[in-house]
Amino acid sequence: MHILLIEDDADVAAHVAKGLREAGHLVEPAADGREGLLKAAADRYDVIVLDRMLPKIDGLKILQTIRATGDTTPVMILSALGDIDERIRGLRAGSDDYLPKPFALSELVARVEVLARRAPQIAQTTELHAGDVVIDLLGHSVTRNGRRIELTQREFRILEYLVRNADRVVTRSMLLEHVWDYAFDPQTNIIDQHVSRLRQKLDRDSDWPLIETVRGTGYVVRSRR
Repeated sequence: MHILLIEDDADVAAHVAKGLREAGHLVEPAADGREGLLKAAADRYDVIVLDRMLPKIDGLKILQTIRATGDTTPVMILSALGDIDERIRGLRAGSDDYLPKPFALSELVARVEVLARRAPQIAQTTELHAGDVVIDLLGHSVTRNGRRIELTQREFRILEYLVRNADRVVTRSMLLEHVWDYAFDPQTNIIDQHVSRLRQKLDRDSDWPLIETVRGTGYVVRSRR
């Protein structure tokens, strides 16, 4: 699943993101209410995990704004405000579930997966495309111009993230956060090493490179050529 995690506590966000990614899900983090609302409006998610108390825009205001646009994405509220009145406020504002802090990570993952199963199953994406590259998310396979390409799990996750963000520059720190789950070390060349091997596999027998380098910043995949 593609999950938007709006949480300003860096430790909580890292803990939740790690658990969801280990369960096989793609997590898009947002560190404050404004960033979270912009991301919710700009992309489609299977579930939104939303902190109740956020800087810049409060969690309930985000939820009310999302629902006012007709967006029915399942939303789970996380909150240190765990009394019954606050839970009722959250549910009445449009949340589908309310999990008080502190919580067990295993319970959060299970509840998120239940929410996704309950949601209407319309137009779920099972393939991603960029130029002549096709990523089969269910079969966990990649082809280019009909040629099957064998990738490691890490290479698959790098390519999936780049293609999901096609035509947008993806920085090395973004890849480290989403694929490796740890903070950016400007001295590391682990990203360049993996991308180099990924390019060798993708561009063999192809007329043009799929992954372009943006000097000093990161990489970009073009959706069309």
